[in-house]
Amino acid sequence: MASISEDSGEETPLQVRLNGVATFIGMVGLSVALAVLVVLLARYFTGHTYNPDGSVQYVKGKMGVGQTIRGVVRIFTVAVTIVVVAVPEGLPLAVTLTLAFSMRKMMKDKALVRRLSACETMGSATTICSDKTGTLTLNQMTVVEAYFGGKKMGSPDNAQTLSADVTSLIVEGIAQNTSGSIYEAEQGGQEPEVTGSPTEKAILSWGLKLGMKFNETRSKSSILHVFPFNSEKKRGGVAVHLGGPEVHIHWKGAAEIILDSCTSWLDTDGSKHSMTPEKVAEFKKFIEDMATASLRCVAFAYRTYEMDGVPNEDQRDEWKLPEDNLIMLGIVGIKDPCRPGVQDSVRLCQAAGIKVRMVTGDNLQTARAIALECGILDDPNVSEPVIIEGKTFRALSDLEREEAAEKISVMGRSSPNDKLLLVKALRNRGHVVAVTGDGTNDAPALHEADIGLSMGIQGTEVAKESSDIIILDDNFASVVRVVRWGRSVYANIQKFIQFQLTVNVAALIINVVAAVSSGNVPLNAVQLLWVNLIMDTLGALALATEPPTNHLMERPPVGRREPLIINIMWRNLIIMALFQVSVLLTLNFKGISLLQLKNDNPAHADKVKNTFIFNTFVLCQVFNEFNSRKPDELNIFKGISGNHLFIGIIALTLILQALIVEFLGKFASTVKLSWQLWLVSIGLAFFGWPLAFVGKFIPVPKRPFGEFFACCCKGSKQASDATSDDKGNKSEHRDVV
Repeated sequence: MASISEDSGEETPLQVRLNGVATFIGMVGLSVALAVLVVLLARYFTGHTYNPDGSVQYVKGKMGVGQTIRGVVRIFTVAVTIVVVAVPEGLPLAVTLTLAFSMRKMMKDKALVRRLSACETMGSATTICSDKTGTLTLNQMTVVEAYFGGKKMGSPDNAQTLSADVTSLIVEGIAQNTSGSIYEAEQGGQEPEVTGSPTEKAILSWGLKLGMKFNETRSKSSILHVFPFNSEKKRGGVAVHLGGPEVHIHWKGAAEIILDSCTSWLDTDGSKHSMTPEKVAEFKKFIEDMATASLRCVAFAYRTYEMDGVPNEDQRDEWKLPEDNLIMLGIVGIKDPCRPGVQDSVRLCQAAGIKVRMVTGDNLQTARAIALECGILDDPNVSEPVIIEGKTFRALSDLEREEAAEKISVMGRSSPNDKLLLVKALRNRGHVVAVTGDGTNDAPALHEADIGLSMGIQGTEVAKESSDIIILDDNFASVVRVVRWGRSVYANIQKFIQFQLTVNVAALIINVVAAVSSGNVPLNAVQLLWVNLIMDTLGALALATEPPTNHLMERPPVGRREPLIINIMWRNLIIMALFQVSVLLTLNFKGISLLQLKNDNPAHADKVKNTFIFNTFVLCQVFNEFNSRKPDELNIFKGISGNHLFIGIIALTLILQALIVEFLGKFASTVKLSWQLWLVSIGLAFFGWPLAFVGKFIPVPKRPFGEFFACCCKGSKQASDATSDDKGNKSEHRDVV
């Protein structure tokens, strides 16, 4: 409880990246705004800023204080607006929207999200440590093989080959040494109701087929002391008093562990034989054969005890049940079939670059067989550390454990603490780890993992409280769907950032160049704020609600260290930003002649030109919003008919833009445009589609641009240091001479 109540406050992989991107954009925007402010103020007070009619805006000694202040305020407004446009205040909105949208949709995919940020973290997962029982398998266990009386029974339900005494001991062990129960209906003809864990239910159901009368059997003896099944020791025991001095101590658990404690075995006729090395080898061979067939092996053993040796009732809680000199009764093989489609789900994860690791309490042979059946293992002959026992793993040093963790695909005979050690080792190696768990003892591992996935059906309340996401149907296929949604969150945020940065770069460059060259900016404060609304709020709504596609599962996981802005995004961003800047700066400096406005009144012509620039710029963003939907795919319209919100936002943006240009001229400093100019605006913006299409054929290096520039800077610094060292050496040489 202490370990799971600790809150490290650690940020998720995406939060770390977003903080870096937001800080970088904000700093660049602030720097640009300060530069523009200084340049505009300098030009204004030195008389290099002109009105549309060509007159100087500020003449020293001839301007009133109020007029001067209005001019300075106008300049400050432009600078502040640039900061507002540059600061990505829409980023938190985009993140929250896409997380909330994904969370709602994931409920339909049988995943209840308890912690919102877990949606995106799941998209970064590089490995999934999964339980076997109930997650990879159906959790519908049945006894399919039995080995009693020293030999394999032809049918596990046929007890006719066993003597009455042997059958009585087996039934006694089943009925008394269990945490389950059987409810026998009062009315005849109804099937008894069996409750308990899946393993207990399978064994109790098998006992009924052997002819066990549950309540009657339990009434023949009284329980003195119980040692509950322990996941560390892999066994459970009970001491029962038969009356008089006779006490039976029954043990049940992992077959090879129970076998190690046995010194004799019971034959079909009830006679006791010594456990010779040959017989041990025979039992082990049977256990191996069952394990190879994907069966869980459970052994039954007992020993007699004297009532005089049993502690008094008040001291019995401290009594350690004797577990030596046991008599082997037999072994059952329990089948838990793999879930339909689990192999496809595992392969889908592997194709997506996510390593699936199975962590189970079963022995290595059973674990190997199930892993082969599920597709986690391809080669049946793999050895350590690909397939490893929990006790071997926990015995390693921290460094050895980390190295082994990278290679582990299957861990058998593991305890909950082994799972925790595996999670820690993988995280230390830089992995983003998802873990499934259902037991109370799994809580520390669920808490330690980047994403804890508890089971909704078999999971305990403690496990659910420690998890980030609850898998409502306990199905591994649902875990894969959660990964798909997580990747969708990450991809949608990337789309939004690409769209936002394109607008940022274009708007900043246009205003800076225009401010430095002419002292005026083509996009005023109101227009920039409208662009900011398109870019942030509406852009976030449009791009943050894109549903996931199968294409997302064809990419490698992003992990912890990969940059948020990948090379493909830089390529798309640079192409579109250069296109928009080129078009709009050309219009800014040559627009009056290109738009054939030379014969108009200069002030009106300037307003028409600026309105046309504003209109073209907004339409460029509308068309670029389509490009941002599919940064790495050629067909930008794929699946668009299913995204009604995107279509609605595009339509709303176009309607509002038309209203601003045509009817809100006084408020937005615009004038009405002719239909011919509208067509030219649309045509220029439309050119962004074929340009983006062609641009996607330009190859990009796999190495992130950020690393390349960092290495270049490091290389130049080293060269500089080397030059300094060389000069120092020459100086030293001259001193010696």
